[in-house]
Amino acid sequence: MSTLVGSKLRNLLVVAGAAGLFGILQSGCTQALLTGAYLIKGVETPGEFQELKGKKTAVVCRPLVELQYSSSSAAEQLATTVGLLMRDKIKKIEVVSPQKIEQWTDEHDWQDFAEVGKAVKSDYVVGIEIEEFSLYQGQTIYQGRAKLHVTVHDIKDKGKVVYEKRLPEIVYPPNSGVPTSDKPEEEFRRQFTGVVADRVGRLFYGFDHRKDFAVDSTTL
Repeated sequence: MSTLVGSKLRNLLVVAGAAGLFGILQSGCTQALLTGAYLIKGVETPGEFQELKGKKTAVVCRPLVELQYSSSSAAEQLATTVGLLMRDKIKKIEVVSPQKIEQWTDEHDWQDFAEVGKAVKSDYVVGIEIEEFSLYQGQTIYQGRAKLHVTVHDIKDKGKVVYEKRLPEIVYPPNSGVPTSDKPEEEFRRQFTGVVADRVGRLFYGFDHRKDFAVDSTTL
């Protein structure tokens, strides 16, 4: 009798051990599959304001008064690039032509972003105010810095501000500068403006946050 009990007990232990091992392997395989899916597909973070889908949207950018001389071209480049990103990533959005906006703002004395939106007959205006914009860490080192205040105005609701965000300071590259001997200023300006535009665009469409981990390599 004791021999039979011992045999049954050993069989039970073997079965339990196999089941446990299978569970561990299954868990490991599941985790591996999930990790693989994450690496292939990525995990998208949704935009904070998602009401621009299917809407006619004007993107208007201006520097603070004290930065107008040094950052006017940056404002034009930033507005254009943000508009292109939105057109690419937001379904059915209609982005007002940057040339149309520039023509109107050049010909009129305006104070409020909503004025521009009303003039170009848009549904929304994304207003970008540049509070800081620089390209240099020193005379021979590039390292862009920008501070922005972003607002969204609902033109059909009398230009009411329906979204507002003051972005944390954007520094590019975040951990080191780029020698000015490595590339022309205009090339670095385009790169930095692209980074800034992407940070603005992320407020309105989904993005993969893992891209930030490799941002230094894009300057090479």
